[in-house]
Amino acid sequence: MNAVIKTAPTIEPITLADLKLHLRLDSETFDGNLTLTQSLAYGSKAITTAYTHVGTGVDVLGKEAEVLVHHGTNGTGGTVDTKIQESDDNVTYTDWTGGAFTQVTTANDNTDYKKQYTGTKRYIRTASKVLVAACEFGTSILVNAATTAEDDLLTAIIQAAREHVEDITRRALLTQTWYYYLDKFPSEDDFIILPFGNLQSVTSIKYKDSDGTETTMTVNTDYLVETNGEGYGRIVLPYGVSWPTDTLYPSNPITIEFVCGWTAAANIPSKIRTAMKMICSDLFENREAQIVNPTMEPYSVNKTVAALLASAILWKEFD
Repeated sequence: MNAVIKTAPTIEPITLADLKLHLRLDSETFDGNLTLTQSLAYGSKAITTAYTHVGTGVDVLGKEAEVLVHHGTNGTGGTVDTKIQESDDNVTYTDWTGGAFTQVTTANDNTDYKKQYTGTKRYIRTASKVLVAACEFGTSILVNAATTAEDDLLTAIIQAAREHVEDITRRALLTQTWYYYLDKFPSEDDFIILPFGNLQSVTSIKYKDSDGTETTMTVNTDYLVETNGEGYGRIVLPYGVSWPTDTLYPSNPITIEFVCGWTAAANIPSKIRTAMKMICSDLFENREAQIVNPTMEPYSVNKTVAALLASAILWKEFD
């Protein structure tokens, strides 16, 4: 199969904190693990009709995080609504589902409120609005980031385990972009099957003729896209349309760029994530090459891992 990755995943199916919990590994003190960062400075906040009291974003990727809202006194009739927002880049934020705090009024002010963030984005912050009268409050984000001397090793192990599972299942686990090269268009079929499963979108299909002139095909006119859930995605000819008949360039004349993989770690089936943790444990405990008895199987297999991944394997072979 002639496929080249363009953009690798930006997150992993399991976090460093997940793996440490699985390994029961934490060498720091309770106080040393915690970092408290002010998101929105405490003080009297003026009336707003929208969520314009916005806090500073905090990096929580791979860590446990709690968002704290510290309320002082509300002005007469004043109310405060606060919610958690999340972002991949600390620039574009959206509301995190489940991140709205209970509205604070004069009946329940002068109290601290907290909510655990369980989303998958890298950055979080708070956004608040104040109605009727000025109110005193601020927000902070408490991050539990246990660190060990082996964090770099564990991070590398997580990536290696994910790549190993991808090899076994023939899947792309998390959002990644690929180039898939073909030497020719199908001679009989009216479809092209794309590898790795969980097709999200096809960015482009381009082909070069014998002179090297490149043509970009038009979606919904020259081809249709079938994402097909967790199975193999397909590119399909519309009714009455044929594949191009040009004489093609001799080297990689057809390039299909596509995006595939689950969009969030939480969407990956638990059996795959559990298998990854078991692979990570094995790699962590056995850091040197393992000698396999040549009279047995040609390679060592963790039977539980094999059983967990069996139903997730995509079986089609690509040339």
